[in-house]
Amino acid sequence: MGKCCWLDTAAIPADNVCRKFKISYAGAHMTPRSKRSLDRKKLYQIAEQQAGYFTSQQALAAGFTQPLLSYYAQTGQFVRIKRGIYRLSQFPEMPFADLFVAWLQTGKDSVISHDSALVVYGLSDVLPGEIHVTVPRTASRRRRGIRQHTNRLTADEITRRAGLTVTTAPRTIADVIASGLGEEQVHQAIREAVERGLVTEKILLSYATRRGGRLARVVSRAVKPEQIA
Repeated sequence: MGKCCWLDTAAIPADNVCRKFKISYAGAHMTPRSKRSLDRKKLYQIAEQQAGYFTSQQALAAGFTQPLLSYYAQTGQFVRIKRGIYRLSQFPEMPFADLFVAWLQTGKDSVISHDSALVVYGLSDVLPGEIHVTVPRTASRRRRGIRQHTNRLTADEITRRAGLTVTTAPRTIADVIASGLGEEQVHQAIREAVERGLVTEKILLSYATRRGGRLARVVSRAVKPEQIA
């Protein structure tokens, strides 16, 4: 997205900041040696890894207090998406923007999963009514439009795709089977995943066999063991 020097502090009228948001001049123009100085590079690097999005907590860690966040949003340098979620204005709205927002809302340990992960992989044209996210069991807060799952994930069932933390293709297929997705849709997703190299038939069948149950039965009907070399 280019250089990280996106915030021109010299161009910001500090007296306006101070009057409007009731902060001191020193707070608006902090020196580089100040412990609370604005770390523009840090915030840029965080946002760059998240399609330009960041949370107010991440901004605070880079020295941006809530009054300053409000100011930069009103002056167009930040775009306020919803409470606690912002985007650097130089970043255009990206594909899966709603998934990025949901992922940030539910915390760094959350993982896009189930039907939403299918969409990220391009294995489904049907947008789910809710965004599916797998979260730690300690997560209790419910959020509108987000379906939280507390299934346990191992490290080898999590990957990165399109800048998002998502479940792997085998785990995604397992999750949508468990949640009741129609077998015809599952077979289509499996065929496309194999054709596009997201997973091999051998790996998928081995994964399903280890887990057993309906997953093994559905996958074995889609992937014929005798056809695998």
